[in-house]
Amino acid sequence: MCLLFGALGLTACSSGHSKFSKLETVPNVDLQKYIGEWHEVARLDHWFQKGCVDSKATYSLREDGDIEVLNECRMKSENGKIKKATGRAWIVDSDTNAKLKVQFFLKSIKLSFLAGDYWIIALDDNYQYAMIGEESRKYLWILSREKNLPENTLNDLITKAERDGFPTQELLFD
Repeated sequence: MCLLFGALGLTACSSGHSKFSKLETVPNVDLQKYIGEWHEVARLDHWFQKGCVDSKATYSLREDGDIEVLNECRMKSENGKIKKATGRAWIVDSDTNAKLKVQFFLKSIKLSFLAGDYWIIALDDNYQYAMIGEESRKYLWILSREKNLPENTLNDLITKAERDGFPTQELLFD
């Protein structure tokens, strides 16, 4: 899921084969409920997101059925310069809508080899928080409709991520 930053900041980060057990996604995602603005609560850090604070992703449906992605963050402080990137996401598992590909480079053409995996591995019943990852366990985001999550909810998500094999000790909190 990597040419940028944020929850959908993946492009040159394909997961390849994994040394971990199979990563389970949520059983079903209603895209109409999922679209909208999501704030990053925590993430595993990567070059495309270095210096980002106050990160958010906004998703909207495109006419072709894919998803338009707008990632934004502020550089180094909440008053820093805004960094933006637009991308495109598409469903790769139509049985669940929980596995997507995301592409930021040459986004007018779907090119899976330039796209990263975006797997929804946790999702609140009311679509108020989500956790995004992929099989290599190198990329993880905890997202919320609000800028913060209740501590017990955040702890539950971190515990799940740790059980799933993610290096949660490396999480950065926004």
